[in-house]
Amino acid sequence: MNAIIFTAIWGVVMMLGGAFIKNKSIPKYLAIFGLAIILVLNCVEMNMGMPLLNVDVKGMLEFKNFNLTFINVAFGCTLLYFFLNGRDIEKVGENVSEYFALIFFVLCGIAIISTFNSLLMLFIGIEIVSIPLYILTGSDKRNLKSNEAALKYFLMGSFFTGIMLLGIAFLYGGGDLGSFDIHLIISGNGPMPALIAAGLVLLLISMSFKVSAAPFHFWTPDVYDGSPTVFTSFMATVVKAAAFFAFIRLFENAFGSLHRQWQTLVVVLIAATLLIGNLTAVFQQSVKRMLAYSSIAQAGFMMFSLFALSKMAYEGLVLYAAAYSLASIGIFAILVKMKDYTIDGFNGLGKQQPLLAVTATIFLLSLTGIPATAGFQSKFYMLMAAVQTGHHIWLVIFAVLCAAISAYYYFRIIQAMFFKDSNDETALTEDVTPEFKILLVITSFLIIVLGLFPEFLINWLYY
Repeated sequence: MNAIIFTAIWGVVMMLGGAFIKNKSIPKYLAIFGLAIILVLNCVEMNMGMPLLNVDVKGMLEFKNFNLTFINVAFGCTLLYFFLNGRDIEKVGENVSEYFALIFFVLCGIAIISTFNSLLMLFIGIEIVSIPLYILTGSDKRNLKSNEAALKYFLMGSFFTGIMLLGIAFLYGGGDLGSFDIHLIISGNGPMPALIAAGLVLLLISMSFKVSAAPFHFWTPDVYDGSPTVFTSFMATVVKAAAFFAFIRLFENAFGSLHRQWQTLVVVLIAATLLIGNLTAVFQQSVKRMLAYSSIAQAGFMMFSLFALSKMAYEGLVLYAAAYSLASIGIFAILVKMKDYTIDGFNGLGKQQPLLAVTATIFLLSLTGIPATAGFQSKFYMLMAAVQTGHHIWLVIFAVLCAAISAYYYFRIIQAMFFKDSNDETALTEDVTPEFKILLVITSFLIIVLGLFPEFLINWLYY
């Protein structure tokens, strides 16, 4: 409850502060201070079980360790994002305080979709997340690609929101109790009623759009490519992970008793997402666009949690959220500093900026799933959860082959950094500060620690 209330309050504070704060650097420090306080309050609520403000939510929200741990992961990664990209957010436009306010409103929505017990709260949370993202996507008003991306995202997002609402209506009408509570939609283990089945498919489609799973991924490359890179980083990491958390929470609680009846649909989505995401990423010359397609491929791995619906799958999802967010935020933070977003733009970075090149390598190795990184552990948890089901073992083999394909396009960047020479004296748009380098080292260290000791994070679920 602390996370929901105080992110909304701090978002309003940041928004109103924009009218009085003229220095473009102050909003960054104000945002970092506010999010740090909210993170501490959420930790206190998780450990003591008592929120600072206790509001009767009539059972529509649920605040348990699993939910609060994920919120901690999401907010912690966002805090790191503020530290790494705060100066870059200042350069997007004049309304710096408003940009941070919108991000806080997104975090409020993330807290809601991480704790919802009602389909109504799911819808409200999804919209609170989506609407600020439409604005952030088009925040670079001088860039036609940003304007186009915002319009495309808004139109397609609105369409799939309509599909979600139709699915919710079917579930409400088809349920025995006529309830929006996700625990009361289905009773028994028999065949699904027609309305429930229709609602399930519509919600599967709309949530697949939110997490950019194939074949509902077509918006992702254009929106990620057109958005200011600093906001693409946030959209592709924390927001995507939160949407997956809502996805698995909805289907486990609402349709978990009928898992075998819809599991095949998830198998098709996983296979299509892994194949399309990895194959299209291979042919990209723009690193930003390649990361957009690779995020689709990463979504395929995260969907194994929905396929398995087990204890290991839940643990793997939280670990994957942390590993993927840390690595992607780190590589996007370096990409923002680059003059050229193509792979050739990374030529010679290992000689010009050795520390940046080494940390970028760690981030890319984690995204690939190389041992001793958090990315390896998270993929291992997902695949083991799938193996434990005893079904569709071929899908696990297929996922490993797709991970091997991902090594090709990730290693192209590593090759460019260390084995190619640049024609430019510097590949960076500006001098990189020592503080920025220290933050990259800390991010790399966290990835290695989670890769070697994943229990540090997983144990939080049961503390």
